[in-house]
Amino acid sequence: MHAGGVLTDVVRDKITMRHLGGAATSADPAELTGADIKALREQANLRQAVFVSYLKLTVGYVSRLERGTESPKGPTLVLLPARCHSPQRL
Repeated sequence: MHAGGVLTDVVRDKITMRHLGGAATSADPAELTGADIKALREQANLRQAVFVSYLKLTVGYVSRLERGTESPKGPTLVLLPARCHSPQRL
């Protein structure tokens, strides 16, 4: 399909669950503490308002995460470390 022009290089090279054999579904993302989240933001040298605009979150939510009154859930738990470890990707 790639040779025929149906698949682009990006689509062809994308890793899917089929490639992983479903193993990734059983792995839990690492827990992040409020201090971890604040440290990630500070490493990226961002104020909270800028940080939340990049991550499409609310200031209140990130504030609660950083204080530890709420824990990240779902996509935030998975995407936050990935986005913050590569500030240029923000």
